[in-house]
Amino acid sequence: MTLANGRRHMALPGPSVMPDRVLQAMHRPAPDIYDGELHEMVAGILPDLRAVARTQGHVAMYIANGHGAWEAALANTVAPGGRVLVPATGRFGHGWAEMARAMGIETELLDHGPGTPIDPDRVRAALAADAGARIKAVLVTHVDTASSVLSEIAPLRAVLDELGHPALLMVDCVASLACDRYEMDAWGADVTVAGSQKGLMVPPGLGFVFFNDRAQAARKALPRVSRYWDWAPRAEPEMFYQYFGGTAPTHHVYGLREALNMIGEEGIEAVWARHETLAKAIWSAAETWGAEGAFRLNVPDPAHRSRAVTAARLDPPDGKRLRDWCTNVAGVTLGIGLGMETPADPQASGAFRFGHMGHLNAHMVLGLLGTVEAGLTALHIPHGTGGVSAAAATLARETGGTAPTDIRQSVYA
Repeated sequence: MTLANGRRHMALPGPSVMPDRVLQAMHRPAPDIYDGELHEMVAGILPDLRAVARTQGHVAMYIANGHGAWEAALANTVAPGGRVLVPATGRFGHGWAEMARAMGIETELLDHGPGTPIDPDRVRAALAADAGARIKAVLVTHVDTASSVLSEIAPLRAVLDELGHPALLMVDCVASLACDRYEMDAWGADVTVAGSQKGLMVPPGLGFVFFNDRAQAARKALPRVSRYWDWAPRAEPEMFYQYFGGTAPTHHVYGLREALNMIGEEGIEAVWARHETLAKAIWSAAETWGAEGAFRLNVPDPAHRSRAVTAARLDPPDGKRLRDWCTNVAGVTLGIGLGMETPADPQASGAFRFGHMGHLNAHMVLGLLGTVEAGLTALHIPHGTGGVSAAAATLARETGGTAPTDIRQSVYA
């Protein structure tokens, strides 16, 4: 029997759920790319993107995914033969390091494993040992989409300042932008990379690189930058055509404009608070399920968990069994595990992920959790009971209500 024939819910950690307003904004004929409203729209998008990243710096936009934004950031700051330091907390931290190596950049990797945040002391030791300041940049993943580990950025800037090290602090915010609190300027990041398909609620295909004057100086010191990845003409175009290095991704632009309107209407502080509350509800349910059986969150400490994605695990093959049941029977798709177990075949492992980013509200989260709890029960996977009730109690408390005393109390009360 299947119950999946209604509107499906994609609880993936990107692409995220697209709002109807975004879809409707994109559902239009192709516009004039040489004149008119599209030109005005793009000019208006830039300050709103800066507001989301909390920066007064420059913005370059690319027709690319997050991997393209990685390459753009490196191409404009580090020459082949240069060196970068990469403290990695999951698969995507390793991915940025692999990108650097493929570009001929020497890479020093500090592998923190997939369950703990970046340790500023390890970064300090690596930078202190860097005689001659060969390290040109520290590549940090704010939230690793695979592991769901959140690392603090400001302490890493403090380490660089303490040592007087000239390396740029470059931050991957693909998973976290417009979900987890991020303060580019206040926390001292020199470069921030992001994509359109997660907190920004737009289909995959747009990459963003935010950079400050220090990073711009590094770009100017390079002997050459490939024409397509060069951020200089994109950030300060002489003509509209240069914003995207060629023909604009017109329908993505319309969608992005509407998504930024929605973020602006809600307010970025309120967006962060909503993600925080919904994430706490998910954690409450997961910890209740984990009271019996093998259900475990990947990140033990709530302070180091992302508010955009939550990685979890069961004993293999129960993770895949649960994902299959949720998709095929109930119409809810969970993300596969990446980099936590059996990386050659992530779907065969017990790892999986909840995506809770972007266009999401309480009833969507409670529906997701109810589906997972039904799947655990239907498949006879041992788990603690009352996960959905615990999540509901958390939502009640977080929104100013009180929970009945007979409902399991969450650590997030």
